[in-house]
Amino acid sequence: MVETPTADTPREPDISHVNPAAEATWFGHPRQLARLFTTEMWERFGFYGMRALLTLYLTKHFIFGDRQATGLYGGFTALVYLTPLIGGYLADQYLGSKRAVKFGALLMSIGYFTLCFGGQTATPFATVDGQRYPIEVVQQNGAETRYVVDGAQRLQIKGNEDKSVDLLAADGSIARHVQPDGFVSDAERSPFFVTVMLLALCMISVGNGFFKPNISTMVGELYAPGDRRRDTGFTIFYMGINLGSFGSQLLCPFLAEAVGWWAGFGLAAVGMLFSFALIQFDGGRLGGYGEPPAGQPATRTLGIFALATLGIPLFYLLFTNLMNAPEPMPGSGIVGYIASLSLMGKLLFGTFLLGVPAILIWSWQVGDGREFQMMLAAMVLIVFNVVFWTLFEQAGSSLTLYADRNTDLSVFGLFSINAGQTQFFNALFIIIFAPIMAVLWTGLAKRGIEPSIPVKFAIALMGVGAGFLFLVWGGQFASADFKVAIWWLAGLYLIHSLAELCISPVGLSMVTKLSIARIVGLMMGVWFLSISVAQYVAGIVAQVASVETVGGQVTNLKVSLDTYNDVFWTIGLVSAGIGLLLLLASPLIKKWMHGVQ
Repeated sequence: MVETPTADTPREPDISHVNPAAEATWFGHPRQLARLFTTEMWERFGFYGMRALLTLYLTKHFIFGDRQATGLYGGFTALVYLTPLIGGYLADQYLGSKRAVKFGALLMSIGYFTLCFGGQTATPFATVDGQRYPIEVVQQNGAETRYVVDGAQRLQIKGNEDKSVDLLAADGSIARHVQPDGFVSDAERSPFFVTVMLLALCMISVGNGFFKPNISTMVGELYAPGDRRRDTGFTIFYMGINLGSFGSQLLCPFLAEAVGWWAGFGLAAVGMLFSFALIQFDGGRLGGYGEPPAGQPATRTLGIFALATLGIPLFYLLFTNLMNAPEPMPGSGIVGYIASLSLMGKLLFGTFLLGVPAILIWSWQVGDGREFQMMLAAMVLIVFNVVFWTLFEQAGSSLTLYADRNTDLSVFGLFSINAGQTQFFNALFIIIFAPIMAVLWTGLAKRGIEPSIPVKFAIALMGVGAGFLFLVWGGQFASADFKVAIWWLAGLYLIHSLAELCISPVGLSMVTKLSIARIVGLMMGVWFLSISVAQYVAGIVAQVASVETVGGQVTNLKVSLDTYNDVFWTIGLVSAGIGLLLLLASPLIKKWMHGVQ
């Protein structure tokens, strides 16, 4: 007989249910998502604020040519996404995600502060038929004009469509015609401040390697296997990324132009410190998430952090090698092209081409047939991911230079924004459409008609190609000064943002769901490795779109517009075709995924 409690009978505490506080949610998701959302938001505030400035900083402050600046930008962003392969592994095996995130945040903030010290603007000069002449920059009515100074004479520089250069006298007559190979523009820049800048980029690269994969891994830990909220949770998390980048891509370029480059980079550093504080002083709210494996002593953690700083001089050597890499000889073919790659290029392609099959072989040996097919599906999608990010990441290089040179930046004639600020369009559209896409995916899932992950990837690839084709169409309506209205560039970013929402948050979730559990951090690193390879290739694509400049400015806007239109037309068609190919292969890939949605 079971005794029935009465008013006088002492009651045992009810432990038959979970503590309601433990089940508190944030918009229907684990409440810890809010802190991780905010941490990532401030980290992305710093990174994208810096990224909005970097290419312009290289071309306008250090006065590197397009080829060198976009190559350096591509190499830097490649390292930013390569290092998560190592950071994810170290967190899985030794550090735990939380410690790795804190170390990465601190190192990146130091890197952003270091970028504030750039010294004086480089001094441009030109070598004309073997003789060196100073370049004078004259600003008038908001425009800049470059002159070759030949004794007491100033000759205006005018580029021609055949890449030759005319030097014009004061009356507009041609004082001197220079063949394409006879005019070379460069600048005197301080080796010390170039070194400071490169060391800052090295610190950011190393720090990001510890931060980026592990904050995403912690988000994945919030959801149990099979929890259908996971995709929506990553989409919300992804909106936090763009909320941070939206603010910084407006404010950092504004401060850089109004106050100085140091102010723009300084604001990025402050944002990064906020991110560090949120994860360092979490008040126990992230307890149990991202913890290190059992039995890992604190001394080992400190040793790993100390060894990680050795990556800074190593990356410095990679950057200097990248900047001095020779151009491939004409007619040398693919062998000559590979031989001309920088050490970084060889490292990236080698790691990816060897790492992907190695992980698949390991999966085949240790997993069953189902696990192997799921890993195979993940790897196929990761390869297609390279194509998407190669084209999408033109935003920070060729598209920023396109905005600076061939875009009318006036907004309804009321005010103008600067070229760096045009990158905010992407963040704005993500903020607007991420909740809509989250609701859309959820609604379609309830009806059983949500597109599979391979189909979403295919849509993204066709979308990023369509964005470039849209901008080329706009180029047909350029004004007499060879500039297109800002809305054509905004339209490209709208199309690219919708494409991004089909692949990036879905891709992060896909990796956590298809990976063998004990290497999920490593697989997250492989995901970012694919983006790293894409970033390097994106730099190569941007180099193809390079335009000859003098003192950071083009001398013929028609040539630059035609160059961009030709390159964007080609990559737009290629991307759309690859997306169609993936769409045709999607039923087979979906079969390999064994029901993962």
